[in-house]
Amino acid sequence: MNGYVFLGIAIALEVFSTSMLKYSEGFTKLYPSLAFIVGMSASFYAVAQAMTVIPLNIVYAIWAGLGTVLTALVAILIWQESIDLYSGIGILLIVIGVVMLNLRGPVH
Repeated sequence: MNGYVFLGIAIALEVFSTSMLKYSEGFTKLYPSLAFIVGMSASFYAVAQAMTVIPLNIVYAIWAGLGTVLTALVAILIWQESIDLYSGIGILLIVIGVVMLNLRGPVH
């Protein structure tokens, strides 16, 4: 399987898991807590698989960056959390950084 497919799966699992962490209310709800643990474990597995093909610095930057951006969007759209100008600029800078990493191409 393509490394970027594993990376996409890892990002989706991380965003899902982080949402479950919020829903677990500090690990006081069993099923969301278990979903977080299983989801994050699967996300780390997928990240590890992506790293067999894509360099560590690219994988981690994209995983952390897009995971952060998408989690912020979930927080806004699903959890009805607000965002201020500084947060919006920070999220935009993360997106710009991820795009720049991908424009650079693979580094070996």
